[in-house]
Amino acid sequence: MMFVYSFRMSTVKFICVAALSVAVLLALVAFVPTYDADESASTISYAKIYSSADRVAFISQFGWSVEETPVDEKDVTIPASFDKIYENYNQLQKNQGLSLNKYKGKEVTRYTYKITNYPEYDGDVYINLLVFKNKVIGGDVCSADSSGFVHGFSRDVTLP
Repeated sequence: MMFVYSFRMSTVKFICVAALSVAVLLALVAFVPTYDADESASTISYAKIYSSADRVAFISQFGWSVEETPVDEKDVTIPASFDKIYENYNQLQKNQGLSLNKYKGKEVTRYTYKITNYPEYDGDVYINLLVFKNKVIGGDVCSADSSGFVHGFSRDVTLP
């Protein structure tokens, strides 16, 4: 059995409800933030790294230009337990939103590319990518000099 209820709203109540609805709508519009078209949220994609072209595209997300062919490609094993050096290196990874903890004891591939557009530095600069199952899990930018530097994929991500 179905019951149907009908309500008769007076004109005054109807106008009050309509005015309140419009006021709420205007308040919502006033508090919604506006964004410039130039302010697009950039997200870095760490997955789907199948080829050298994919690695070069990944690197370019950080503003670096590199030679198309890696200088070095080597399988390396992430240690099962980290010493002080690896703890510091992993902190660098954490500072850039990554972590090597999950890959302890795993064999990964390290690709090294020469950066061709590093500003204000005359020596050779390289970028290392640690890749596991077609996903970048870590890496750094470093100079080849013994008194050089190491930082994350972006210049503002540094060692602790």
